[in-house]
Amino acid sequence: MKRFLMAIVGLFGCFFVLLLILVLIGSRPGDAPPFSDKGQASIDISAQVARGEYLAKLANCVGCHTTQGGLPFVGGRILQSEFGEFVTPNITPDEQTGIGNWSVDDFWQALHNGRGREGKLLYPAFPFTNYSLVNRADSDAMFAYFRSLRAIPNENQDHRLSFPANQRWLIGAWRTLFFRPQTFSFDEKKSKEWNRGAYLVEGLGHCSACHSSRNFLGANKGNRDFSGGEMPKIFWYAPAFANSLETNLASASIVEVQTLLSAGLSSTNVVNGPMADVVKNSLQYLLPEDSRAMAVYLKELPQEAAVKPDVLDRALEKQGVSENQMNSLMASGAKLYEKHCAECHGVDGEGVPLVYPKLKGNAAVLMSHQGNALRIVLAGGFAPSTMANPRPYGMPPFAPILSDAEIALVSTYIRNAWGNRALPVLSSDVNPYRTAPQD
Repeated sequence: MKRFLMAIVGLFGCFFVLLLILVLIGSRPGDAPPFSDKGQASIDISAQVARGEYLAKLANCVGCHTTQGGLPFVGGRILQSEFGEFVTPNITPDEQTGIGNWSVDDFWQALHNGRGREGKLLYPAFPFTNYSLVNRADSDAMFAYFRSLRAIPNENQDHRLSFPANQRWLIGAWRTLFFRPQTFSFDEKKSKEWNRGAYLVEGLGHCSACHSSRNFLGANKGNRDFSGGEMPKIFWYAPAFANSLETNLASASIVEVQTLLSAGLSSTNVVNGPMADVVKNSLQYLLPEDSRAMAVYLKELPQEAAVKPDVLDRALEKQGVSENQMNSLMASGAKLYEKHCAECHGVDGEGVPLVYPKLKGNAAVLMSHQGNALRIVLAGGFAPSTMANPRPYGMPPFAPILSDAEIALVSTYIRNAWGNRALPVLSSDVNPYRTAPQD
């Protein structure tokens, strides 16, 4: 027994030493090329501020650093996560509560190296793993823009995190394991347009922050991991770009992808949920050449192989759904669809281009993660209001008039009519989304 206890103590000691080494390595001062004002007098400050404003929109800074209905960039927005609640800071140039005392180097360190003023380690809820790719000129332009804003005092709140995530010093170990400061590497084998799209998607756009799967420590496989991401605390799912069953990237044209990014809808799809906010706050302001560059990059992502029909058949068999039962579900669902859905989405699920999305072949209703579609059926919703689509058509909420069983039936019908093929929806699948948080 004594030897066993000594072995346990020894293993714990080794683990602690290893953890300490990881923390020390990850806490080392990062690289911060010093800012030189040599030649800066020739820079058109107003042009730099304007460029910084555009870049800040692409990075969707307002989306996180602004509360619902609050003043822009004063912070205080709560970001829900499995580790607790992150509260975003004030990034106006207020000297007491904002970044008024920050230097241009401090700002670069935050973006490139995940460190705040005086080297404070930042939590990766701030997507510095993506922003690390942002080049120095763009970082300086963004800083010039934020310094041009009106200073608004707003005391920053502490994050409300569970143990051990509330131990900031442990970020050093996380950084050692999962983060290396980097700069964007131009791929000579690809076009200039593709490289611009990669820079925007992987860096400023930080798309992998949502559209990637993460391990139990909250780390993904890198800025090109677009394997789909669960958002368990807010009950949304960011679909995988590399899976044709979750997005229509493979079949959509570059123009359709470009339009979806900048307008929030295309001839076949409409964005909803958190992505609607991204389009409203950020992507609608893309220059046409930048939205096209992002579309070119996204279209060239390698796609996973499609699921074979026999795989679905085996899944149905595992669920215990016979052919007769499926026919019965479809017949009941068809009646509900005809009564509540066909007027807008069409008898054959064809929809109305740029008004009501088609349901036939729509990846949003076919993917195995059913939550997004169920949320929209239950709570309704609108496409984002954008310059290209200022008065979007909406989807009414059906939670008040349809039961869980009825929503399961009509969803099952939509997922298996007109050549669609997907697993049926169960009543138990619906209920968790009935009371899902709306923000």
